[in-house]
Amino acid sequence: MSDANQTLRAALETSDMLEIDGLHAFEFSLDDQGLLIEAMDGRARKRWTLTPEQVEAAVFDDKLQSWTLTGDASEHRLVCVSAVCASNDDDDEDEAHDEA
Repeated sequence: MSDANQTLRAALETSDMLEIDGLHAFEFSLDDQGLLIEAMDGRARKRWTLTPEQVEAAVFDDKLQSWTLTGDASEHRLVCVSAVCASNDDDDEDEAHDEA
């Protein structure tokens, strides 16, 4: 995510997980109403709701590789994470080897 010209909205659309204020959040949604993030902090469920305007105003910090969002009461640091998908390349190699 080194592209500082990318918008947070675009980054969120390709993200599978978020880290907000140091907490990992697998549950989040982005729509016309804004961004909703839910995460567990121990046994407590934490919830963040950000307006579309707050999402659009987010600033990417290239040094920290994260987004800074200003909510109604405080500032939040957000990291967008894309899942790594393992491929089954070993099977392809075996098939190619068998055909040779």
